[in-house]
Amino acid sequence: MLCAHQPRCPAFAASDRLAAHVLAAHPEQGWSLLCNGVVVFDDLGELHPDGRVVAPRPSAPHPAGLSAR
Repeated sequence: MLCAHQPRCPAFAASDRLAAHVLAAHPEQGWSLLCNGVVVFDDLGELHPDGRVVAPRPSAPHPAGLSAR
């Protein structure tokens, strides 16, 4: 996926990847798709566009605005 935002959203491999814009939010299903291709789950587990899985971080707070969009 190519980000069309200016400035561009962080790449899926960047440490600040969860700061990318939300393209689709499905709170009833517990996940959101970010503009960099990352699927982030309510427990902050992640699925990256390259197939890599990042385990949930149960004690981490949600990034600002992630569930509100």
